[in-house]
Amino acid sequence: MANLWGGRFTEATDASAYKFNQSISFDKRMYRDDIKGSIAHAKMLGKQGIITSDESERIIKGLGDIRSDIDEGRLIISDEAEDIHSFIESVLTERIGDAGKKLHTGRSRNDQVALDMKLYTRSQISETDKLLDELQRALIAVMEENIDTYMPGFTHLQKAQPVTLAHHTGAYFEMFIRDRQRLADIFERMNTCPLGAGALAGTTYDLDREMTASLLGFDGGSTRNSMDSVSDRDYLIEFLSALSMIMMHLSRFSEEIIIWNSNEYRFVDIDDRYSTGSSIMPQKKNPDIAELVRGKTGRVYGALMSLLTTMKGIPLAYNKDMQEDKELSFDAMDTVKDCIREFTGMIRTIRFNKDVMEESAKRGFTNATDAADYLVKKGIPFREAHSIVGRLVLKCVDKGIAMDDLSLDEYKAESDVFENDIYDAISMKTCVDKRLTKGAPGRERMLEAVRFYKVYLEDMKA
Repeated sequence: MANLWGGRFTEATDASAYKFNQSISFDKRMYRDDIKGSIAHAKMLGKQGIITSDESERIIKGLGDIRSDIDEGRLIISDEAEDIHSFIESVLTERIGDAGKKLHTGRSRNDQVALDMKLYTRSQISETDKLLDELQRALIAVMEENIDTYMPGFTHLQKAQPVTLAHHTGAYFEMFIRDRQRLADIFERMNTCPLGAGALAGTTYDLDREMTASLLGFDGGSTRNSMDSVSDRDYLIEFLSALSMIMMHLSRFSEEIIIWNSNEYRFVDIDDRYSTGSSIMPQKKNPDIAELVRGKTGRVYGALMSLLTTMKGIPLAYNKDMQEDKELSFDAMDTVKDCIREFTGMIRTIRFNKDVMEESAKRGFTNATDAADYLVKKGIPFREAHSIVGRLVLKCVDKGIAMDDLSLDEYKAESDVFENDIYDAISMKTCVDKRLTKGAPGRERMLEAVRFYKVYLEDMKA
């Protein structure tokens, strides 16, 4: 298969060097993006009279046929080609003759590669966003079913104050809102077309760059600086950063599910479809999906650090180092999509042990602050109330009971102001529902949150 270069050379590239240099093994996944960009370029060349209308039409039809043949398996992308760009152009020339050789007029592989990578990344942003939408819808279902599911909230991994499962899940919903905002922000900022920048200094042909930008859906028009156009990978670094944030959020949630799934907590039962067993211990049911999501997070971080390291020492404009922007980036994109997809399936099928969660909140003395607030409302200074409740907690620890199980006499032994209404004041329902400040887990606030999230999802869909 012919190279797109070679006239200046007297010897063929060494076989191992050619293999080391090629990128077809991984950039072939961009064949649809390459063809899409080439069709837009051919339309523009024809409209500008740089090639004839007949040549433009033949090129466009030939490219469309190549795309269909690859899609349907009639044409196999050859690993003998240097890259996907040379493969498609070679096949096109074989099929339509000299007209195919005119496709590259006014274009360099530098701006062609830059375009293909932008088109591909743009589609990956959209696919990732759709998967996050599905995950958020699964989280909404959990929230609606667990408005009144009480559980301990934690600080320092110690039981702190009572919350609801809906409130806990809502915290992750908020994280994924920010993730989707980042994706939208990246999409908007990157949405300028580099085609027409040439190798680095534009071209002498009368190109209509705004036409190609419009044909390819670049709302921001064409790029402003040709050198930056071919050497910019900021958008890809930003996307990998956003993917790393998504994985960090998924990993945090996975870590909690792993803890909740343990025999010590028993907060959840993970569906068999998202669990595995042991080859030697028949009793085991392992949270492998959650563990793999947690583990694959480092893999995505690695792609980000790799590209940052690659780009840090590259002078303007294009350098071959930049071919390293693809393999790990493609792997990270695939990994994140797989993780979101599997995590969503796990969340949709997981069973929450509501009674165990509530009992854990009680046994963890998460209502101790509310007991102190009860005393404050009866006129006792907070620091004194804090000390009184601390002694009550110590008594409960010694007896192995919850604060709800103390007798009124035991309460009064620490302070005469305690009355029978202490039991209502420290019930899980009261402790949660009376928290009505904005963002708190009170029932009314959570119902408002669910309504807001539903509207948000419909707005995002629209």
